[in-house]
Parts: sequence; structure tokens; C-alpha cells
Amino acid sequence: MCHIHKNFKLKVGISVSIAYFPVNSEKYGHFKLAELKLHNSLTRKKQVFEPIDPSHIRIYACGPTVYSYAHIGNARMAVIFDVLAKLLREIYQKVTYVSNITDVDDKIIKASQNTGEEIDKITSKYTDIYNKDMASLGVAAPDIQPKATEHITHMIALIEKLIENGHAYESDGHVLFNVPSFEKYGGLSGRSRDEQIAGARVEVASYKRDPADFVLWKPSSDDEPSWDSPWGKGRPGWHIECSAMAAEHLGLPFDIHGGGADLKFPHHENEIAQSCCAHGDENDLSSFAKYWVHNGFVTVNGEKMSKSLGNVVLAHDLVKNHDGETLRMTLISAHYRQPLDWTNDKIAQSKKQLDRFYARLHQMKDLETTRTASSKIFDAICDDLNTPLAIAEMNNLLKQENSPALKSQLIAAGKWLGILQQNPEEWLGYSTSDDGVDKDHIEKLLQERSSAKANKDYARSDEIREELSSMGIAIEDTPDGAIWKKT
Repeated sequence: MCHIHKNFKLKVGISVSIAYFPVNSEKYGHFKLAELKLHNSLTRKKQVFEPIDPSHIRIYACGPTVYSYAHIGNARMAVIFDVLAKLLREIYQKVTYVSNITDVDDKIIKASQNTGEEIDKITSKYTDIYNKDMASLGVAAPDIQPKATEHITHMIALIEKLIENGHAYESDGHVLFNVPSFEKYGGLSGRSRDEQIAGARVEVASYKRDPADFVLWKPSSDDEPSWDSPWGKGRPGWHIECSAMAAEHLGLPFDIHGGGADLKFPHHENEIAQSCCAHGDENDLSSFAKYWVHNGFVTVNGEKMSKSLGNVVLAHDLVKNHDGETLRMTLISAHYRQPLDWTNDKIAQSKKQLDRFYARLHQMKDLETTRTASSKIFDAICDDLNTPLAIAEMNNLLKQENSPALKSQLIAAGKWLGILQQNPEEWLGYSTSDDGVDKDHIEKLLQERSSAKANKDYARSDEIREELSSMGIAIEDTPDGAIWKKT
């Protein structure tokens, strides 16, 4: 794949800027320039993506704290960053995607105390479950999935730098970041001093110099996990983990950081503070990560997910009852920056939408593919991951007659979005084995039913539907014709 750098001339003699890149001409048989734009939470505006090093794109997303099952909000982040990683891999030769596992945390300790199960067994169990559940949603494993417990020495070294640079202090067995020492604190979230203190839900403690100060290292009791440090036995605070792991595996600065909108403050705000101050870049908030991408919240039937309401939807439960591709389709049905209201109706709509796409692919099963892709769909995804527009453009494709080009465009779009990855016959429930189903007879009945409906012989149409139902065959009328499957 060819990449275009500033002042670089293509073999065809066209000069372009760093903001533009070609879609793989070998794969799609044509040359096209596109422009990738992302809404940068740090600048609060949509910007053209200009990589630090076009030969190697580096991205980081905050992964789960593994003490229980991931909810659908966690899954949304994983799917959105999977779409982003797929897009970047389509454009650039090398992409390194890091998403961590937090396996030391107060919630994990509490889960161990409540269940009597050892901490490492809890974290190992839920890490495996998380990865399997995300794989069911079509989420590829990150290139690197570092664990916090494997990076304690890196965290200690980072804390020592902060103390040396005058941005952290030891007090009563704790080490804390001194927020007033960093003038640009709040630059990501835009929160005022009072909002920072309220939003951080900081603990009022005698060992703090300032109410907004946050913990980098804290002492552990005898029954809690602990590591040796210059400040005694203890364990890291939550925020220092990602600063250390991102620097270790990606180097600083790297291109894109992000996660759910709930992490913007205080977690990501604190990451920026730690990383900038440890490395002497107090005046440049982008010296840690250049672009910040945050996905919106997921509500359930119009209400915020909460344990008190009992409406927390777990990805682990959903993948038991729905095909993962249907769930993925639901998660990308709204723009990633907007709230997504999770309802059974939306899941059903996503299933019907996928059925339409698969039905057309099934109709074209005997057609060869070509090196053809939809520039409108690619442009939509490049425009700040506008997946709803991309899906709308896919629907527009269905207005075309069946052809090798249409088949290729649907397949290419499916690859970019992570959908249409299954065999159409299997998806639609068509029998692929000799199990007593006479497919030719079913197709003949469907054709007869179509003719009956065209002649307004609705009685015969209903009779055929009932006949098929008695055979264990369900039919669904779509704009592209009736489709059937075994019940």
C-alpha cells in the first residue's frame, strides 16, 4: 500500500499533502484520494488526521478492569476502536493497537474478599471471558494487551520522575500528584477548578496538600496485593497504570488515545498530567497523545445504566441470545460520539438490516467479485467514523441490480465495518446439509406465492405461508423479495 507524505510525488506525478492517502489500488483496482478526519477531544473539534510517523500509526484504548463481566458500554468502546483500527490498517502499512487489562484495583480486591476466590484467578477468568465476548462481536484482539501487574516497575519509575520534577509528593505512605503544580490541568475536559474537585469524587484526606490531588501509590494492608517500592509496600493508583503502559509499548508521543466518554475526567485528564509532567512537557498537552477519541454513553430503554436500577446489560448475556454480528451492527448504528439507547427494537432492526444485506449476497452467490469498492462508504467512515452514514450508503447500493460490482462493494464495506463476515446461506438459515429440506420445493412455493401476491390472490398467498410454516419454514418479506429459514 502506498502512503503519501508531505512533498512526496506519486509515480503518476501527482503531488498531494500529508492529509491525503490512497485506497489500496491493488485491492480495489482504482486510485482514489481520501481524507481521514477525527474529532479530537483535546482540541474539541474535528481535525484532519496527520500521523506523527506515517510509516507506523500507534493507538491506545483503555481496556476493562477485570473483576466481573463487561457491560454493553464497555463493548461499544471495543467495537468503535476495532472499526478505527480496521480503517487505519486499510490506510497505513503498520498500525500498533494497544488496549490494556487492569488487573489490580480496589474493585478486584473487594470481589476477592466477597467471593473468597484468589485475585489472580478472578482476573484471569474475567480477562478470558472479556476477550471471548469481544471476539463474538467481531472485535480483533489488540496487537498488545498489557496487564497492569506486569508493569509495576514502570509505574514506580514514572512516579519517581514526578517526584523529582516537583509534581508529586510522599505523604503518610502515599504518593500523590499535586494538581496545582500543573497549570494546564483540566485542558482535556475543560472543567473549572470547582468542577474538577466535584467530578473527581476525591477523598478528603489529611495527607493531601490539595483536595484535587490524586493517588499515584498507596499502602496495602497485609491481606491486599502489594509490591516493594521506595515508599514501602503498596500498590499503584488506577491512573498511573495507563500512562506507564502506553509509554512502554508505544513511546511518546503517540497518535491516538481514547475510550469511553466516562474516562475523559478524571482518568484521561490525570494520564495527561502524569505523562506531560514526568517527561518535562508541561506546556504541551499533546506531548502524550496527539488525538483523543471518546465514544458516547450507552443508555438502556432511555435510562442510564446503573446497578441501583437493575438495568445493567452485560455483553456476556447478549452474546448468548443474539448473533454477535447483530449486536455489533446495533453498536455502530449510531454515530460513536452520540449516546446510544440500547433497546430490543434496535437489536431487531439490526437483524433485519443484516438479513437484507445477506439476502442480496445470497442472490449473487454465483457471481465473481471484482476490485470494486464504494468511495462514498469509505469516505463516510473516514469522516470521523460516520458508521450510520456508511450503513445508509450500503442501503443505497441495494437499489442497484445484482452484479459483480455490487457484490464486491458490499463485501468491501462489510470488511471495513466488521459485518457480513458469515456465509449468507448459514446466516439466513438455509439448509446446507441433507436434512430432509427440499430447497427446490421451497423456492417453487415462494415463486408461486410471489405470483399470487402480484395477482392479488391473497388467500393463496396465505395458504402457501401456512404450508411452509407446517414444514418448519419461516418466511420474511423484504424489499428484495421473500427470504426463508428453518425455525
